[in-house]
Amino acid sequence: MHTRRQFMNHVGCATALGALAPIASWAQTIEQVKIFYGFPASSTDDNVARRVGEKLAGSAYTRNAAVVENKPGAGGRIALESLKGAPGDGSVLTLSPFSCTSIYPHIYSKLSYDPTKDFVPVSIGAVMHHGLAVGPLVPASVKTVKDFLAWAKANPGQANYGSPAAGSTPHFIGALLGLNNGVDLKHVPYRGSIPGVTDVVGGQIASMVTPSGDFIPNHKAGKLRLLATSGNARSPFSPEVPTFAEQGFPELTTEEWFGFYAPAKTPAGMVTAANAAINAAIKEKSVIDSLAVVGLIARGSTPAEMQASQQAEFERWGPLVKKIGFTAES
Repeated sequence: MHTRRQFMNHVGCATALGALAPIASWAQTIEQVKIFYGFPASSTDDNVARRVGEKLAGSAYTRNAAVVENKPGAGGRIALESLKGAPGDGSVLTLSPFSCTSIYPHIYSKLSYDPTKDFVPVSIGAVMHHGLAVGPLVPASVKTVKDFLAWAKANPGQANYGSPAAGSTPHFIGALLGLNNGVDLKHVPYRGSIPGVTDVVGGQIASMVTPSGDFIPNHKAGKLRLLATSGNARSPFSPEVPTFAEQGFPELTTEEWFGFYAPAKTPAGMVTAANAAINAAIKEKSVIDSLAVVGLIARGSTPAEMQASQQAEFERWGPLVKKIGFTAES
């Protein structure tokens, strides 16, 4: 288990080493870049790796479009394990949600990688909001989060929520919603969002917390009701739906990002070149539009901004995971 002190020390060391690595160590444009992604090719966020990867061609970073290699399993950890052993020459990146680097250290007593020693942040690629939705198992009169909590308290046998995986950010949002309000919400983990959303629509489960973009088609069709989203502001894809904070639950505000990482030994100059190419791709309208279709907000960053956010999320989720009482052995 990582402590805050260890995290801060590691971040400081990584920053110092990065500053010492000369920009000149990046000597030439790479012929081919590979991007590992730790979830299936059909998953929503796979679009970030593919749309950005396509636009890297012809940049000062790489001559050709990146090849995306899906390495699903273990909640995204397999892709990061693969990155740890990859060459540190800029030819391999991994796209990962912040949960893998900021939350997993709190729930796995033994990780096969150290987020602050084995990787260097390159750039955030996209941000998503999570949402809470209910289906036909919940009466139509339930239209707000407070309504749902009241119904759940009155119907303990049906008070449950699904999430795309145990230990995921949506899992913890649902757990905190129940814990903070004295309601016993039973967690039902799924393998990804789609099976859970299908069960909500079919009335097999009362509710689901998952990326809000996965709810939009059924929400617009009236097959489920999206009660709240987790962003600092309303989602641009469902502006009619209030946030958790607007409804009196500011502690559930979360914007989960997906970021590109390189092996820690990658020269600083190469990280700079990769960051510039990725951010240029993210600003292209075709990329912004293609990500919007699946409920993702294109957003870039500097390596330092991504590193600071990773650290902030690590510190935020430590006490929350402890409060929830979840571990990998739970």
